[in-house]
Amino acid sequence: MTETQLSQGDFARGDVAVHPAHGLGEIVDIETKQAGGQNVAFYVLKIRESGAKIMVAVGAANAVLRPVMSETAAAHVLDVLRASEVATTAQPWTRRHRIYTEMLKSGAPDAIAKVLRDMWRLRRDKDLSFAERKLLDQAKGLLIGELSAATGKPRGVMEKDIEAIFTKSA
Repeated sequence: MTETQLSQGDFARGDVAVHPAHGLGEIVDIETKQAGGQNVAFYVLKIRESGAKIMVAVGAANAVLRPVMSETAAAHVLDVLRASEVATTAQPWTRRHRIYTEMLKSGAPDAIAKVLRDMWRLRRDKDLSFAERKLLDQAKGLLIGELSAATGKPRGVMEKDIEAIFTKSA
């Protein structure tokens, strides 16, 4: 197959896309599978951080996948990380956890940045619970990969830049 034969919908083989739950990935193939008695085209997305391969139906891709944020959007996300506000003041912790989980599920970079910012600050004040560490790690993994791709900076450099933001605001 040629490259043009491997292009359907808004994405083509070799494109980089963001899955809200898994993060940054590359479209490595487009496969047709039987689903519900019909041939359905799927993007095969290889997630950069975990190496996992997931399949997203081409017809549903616009509702699930999105292109990598622009450099302007990346600058905005870094500003969100620097902001002094708190994303939620809901009490008790279970309600806050639900709100933060929904923010992560949204896949919106600014919402993910708010979760990362809040969890990082909380970590300075106390030892994080398992659930809090999981939120921090998930937000960090989702955001660093995309910011790295948007700015062209290596992942390790982007991680140090983000750590510097929180070190300065301490």
